[in-house]
This record gives sequence, C-alpha cells and structure tokens, in this order.
Amino acid sequence: MGTLTGGRAEGVAPIAIAVDGGGSKTDAIAVELDGTVAAAARAGTSSPHLIGMDASARIVDDLIERLLAETGPRPIAAAGIYLSGLDLPAEVEAFRSGIAGYAWADAVVDNDLFALLRAGTSEPDAVAVVCGTGINCVGVRADGAVVRYPSLGMISGDWGGGWHLGEQALWHAARAVDGRGSATALSAAIPAVYGLDDVQAVIEALHFARIPNADLARIAPSVFACAEDGDAVAVGLVDRQAEEIVALAATTLRRLELLGRPVPVVLGGGIVGSRDARLLDGIASGLAERAPLARIELVTAAPILGAALLALEAAGAGPDALAHARSGLAERRAALVR
Repeated sequence: MGTLTGGRAEGVAPIAIAVDGGGSKTDAIAVELDGTVAAAARAGTSSPHLIGMDASARIVDDLIERLLAETGPRPIAAAGIYLSGLDLPAEVEAFRSGIAGYAWADAVVDNDLFALLRAGTSEPDAVAVVCGTGINCVGVRADGAVVRYPSLGMISGDWGGGWHLGEQALWHAARAVDGRGSATALSAAIPAVYGLDDVQAVIEALHFARIPNADLARIAPSVFACAEDGDAVAVGLVDRQAEEIVALAATTLRRLELLGRPVPVVLGGGIVGSRDARLLDGIASGLAERAPLARIELVTAAPILGAALLALEAAGAGPDALAHARSGLAERRAALVR
C-alpha cells in the first residue's frame, strides 16, 4: 500500500502524479506544480482486460511507490490514472472499488484515450482514436457530451490495431500455404518475425502457447513492409485499418453533431505512430470525404504527456507550467517511449 498523502505537509512542495497504461506498457510521472518533471517510471501492461483489476491496481501502486522513492514522500495535489481496458462505466467503478485501500484512491480514473486526447489538443470539441495493440475512440463536446465505445474486440464491432492486423495476416498466410487463399509475401515474412521455419511452425507455437497469443501484434510491422512492397493481401489489410480509423472518427463526429465544425481528430498509438504512408494517406483521404472539416492531429509524444497535463490542470497549474511540462517531457521522450 502506498505512503502518499493528499494533504499539504509543512515545507514540502506538493506534486501531481500521472499514470498512462496501454496494452504493452505503463508510464508514470511525478510533476512539480511548475511543470518540472520530478520522476518517471515504467512497467509492462496494466490493462485490466489483460491482467485483471487487482493486478492492474498493484502495478499502478508499485509505479507510484517508485516515483516516491525518487522524489521522497510528497503530498499529492492531484493524480490521474488513465488505463487501457477501462472502457465501460462498470469497469471504471470496479477499478475504483479495487483501489479503495490505496493512498492514491482519490485519483481521477478513466480510459487512456482521455490522456491521448489531451496530449493532442486542449479544444473542448475533439475526437481521439488510438490504434496500438487494439483500437478505440472517444469524442467530447464543449457542453459535456461524451461518445465512447465498449472496445471489447469483435464482440463489440471492433477491428484493428496490431493484434488484429497480426491475426488477419496469419489467417491469410495459412490459407496461402495450404492453397485455400491467394499467395502472399506474408507467408515468408511471418515466420521470420518469430525466428521459425514456416507458417505451420508459427501456428503450432501459438496453439501450444510457446508464443503468447498477445504476440500476434509483433506481425504488424511486417504487414506494413509487405504492403509497401506491393503485396495485395497486405495492402488490403492496411487499407482496411485506415477505413476502420476513419469510421470511428467520422461516426463519433456525427453522433456529437460536430461534422459541420472544424474539429481536431487526434490520432495516436503504435500503429498510427509507425507513420506508414499508405495508412496515413488512407486516413486523410477518408476523413476528407466523410468529415471534410476535421483536422488531423498526429500525436508522436507518449500519451503520458496528456495524463500529466490533465493532472496539472486538476492541481490548478497555469499555462506556463503546462508549457514547461510539455517541454520537459519532450526532452525525456527517448526514456519514456523507447
């Protein structure tokens, strides 16, 4: 259990705490209220979908303890915990119930999309789409309206992200090898990802759990590489990914009745962050057709930036502190996102 307090200790400057947890990693930082980054820590995934609520809370608590080991015990002016996998209101409430015994239990808790959104824009009308290990979207409007999605995979209508790209690429490669489908360069590229001889070896390694199912996401870079070389199957997968991102963004703008306004669409996550030209061109052309006033904001900073800005704002920090934090995190980017 943490040793933090929310009060103000005599002569000890308070800090803001921010945590951003995605499908593959979790970042945490402590920030002075003038925007100076005081400490940073990283762990693996904290997504409750992948590891459960209790394990997720323990990872967050351990990260906060690591921050305090570096800064010394400090009062918390504000804290924000933004995690992938907190998609449904019931999941947010379950996480809140699970952290009741922790010293940081009064932190703001929500989905990591809100951190991505704030990293890309401070405008009150905005949409954010994350495409990393998975895919999700959120939209906000100045009057407080919010559109969000369950993001539970195929059962909630979702497709996309590194895992789905990998799964579909392997599906096509398996059919190419046994003759049920078209030939594709993915049949050679996928085994190379895992250092195996052929597609059958990959299938068996996944079946017998020698390769974790989550590692299907490792195939995604090969999909982009094969598409760049003109492989028709890979091209189709990249184009579908672009279409799914456009569908989420445009639908969210429509549901918020914002199609008629110049609204930022913030894009982030590892798949978008790969800056694949075909993917980004497909997103741009799709949005130009379906939401012509939308403006793409590509976030290359780690989403922890958005979590930090939200925590600082909650602590009452002003524009200079926010600018200082943005600058400081940019300088530490190599340590935070690599």
